Amino acid sequence: MSYITGVGLTSFGKHEGSSSLDLMSQAASLALDDAGLKRGEIDGILCGYSTVSPHIMLATVFAEHFGIRPSYAHAVQVGGATGLAMTMLAHTLVEAGVVRHVLVVAGENRLTGQSRDASIQALAQVGHPDYEVPLGPTIPAYYGLVASRYMHEYGVTQADLAEFAVLMRRHALSHPGAQFREPITVADVMASKPVALPLKLLDCCPVSDGGAAFIVSREPTTEARVRIRGCAQAHTHQHVTAAPRLSELGAEIAIAKAKSAACVAISDVRYAAVYDSFTITLAMLLEDLGLAGRGEAAARVRSGHFSADGEMPLNTHGGLLSYGHCGVGGAMAHLVEAHLQMTGRAGKRQVRDASLALLHGDGGVLSSHVSMFLEQAR
Repeated sequence: MSYITGVGLTSFGKHEGSSSLDLMSQAASLALDDAGLKRGEIDGILCGYSTVSPHIMLATVFAEHFGIRPSYAHAVQVGGATGLAMTMLAHTLVEAGVVRHVLVVAGENRLTGQSRDASIQALAQVGHPDYEVPLGPTIPAYYGLVASRYMHEYGVTQADLAEFAVLMRRHALSHPGAQFREPITVADVMASKPVALPLKLLDCCPVSDGGAAFIVSREPTTEARVRIRGCAQAHTHQHVTAAPRLSELGAEIAIAKAKSAACVAISDVRYAAVYDSFTITLAMLLEDLGLAGRGEAAARVRSGHFSADGEMPLNTHGGLLSYGHCGVGGAMAHLVEAHLQMTGRAGKRQVRDASLALLHGDGGVLSSHVSMFLEQAR
């Protein structure tokens, strides 16, 4: 058994003059304060990778910078699934008695600390070095290919995908830390600049500066008690040219194993935090996780099902699409928001019931998946 005892999140967007270590430190300090812990009480640290600061020992670099001497330190790299993968590892370490309090932290100054060309080059390396990279595709291009196939198989349209961008922007309007806080419409998404058709600019997450952190502990440290109920992973491929059929991707495998580990059903879930690097990512994952039928997620968005006051509130901070995406810390913001919702501290964004939350992270091109259930602990 383990508890998420504290969370910390910076605003996302431009942080001129702040390094990745600075942003990580800001988030870590907030998480420690939230958990009521001192730096000396942290005996484990898990750190996400950074494309801006690609040190081979980033976890201990940060530990030194932050002024802690953990007995366990580890850096993790599973793309966009890294945040939840670190949470799962922290849960395992705490349950095994290896450590008592694990600091999970990530952050990058991707927007102000890295050129556009350097960012594109770094992200393009997820492609197969022989069969994909020489052809020049970027991450949006890979997801554009997946989107085209998915739209063909399930009758999804570009306007359907636009609904997810509109929903995430609507949720971001209520969060002062969101990178984008201007309302948009389906027409705005449809009219935005083509990036990798069928994906357009507003179908894609932005590049951001920001940091996120949380503490995973053996016992609660405050009255804000959120317990990790169960989690699981699945890794079906790395490169899109080796991906299985759309109906056999890792999200379905991970969620099945997580439901078994947590002894829960999707019908038990009251709040969802799902990775949304692109509108197609969110559409597919919602359906793979069983939160909507095949090709039906957009209709559920239009009906208000995933709105903050709907039956299944989703990414109420605005997600990667509107709160922003700073690398590993981007997806970790989903967990921070879930924790705030589950402890009744989300302010204007507070939903009616977040007693059981489903979180899902996706790394690569739908390559690596982590599903996790969090529950309110009494």
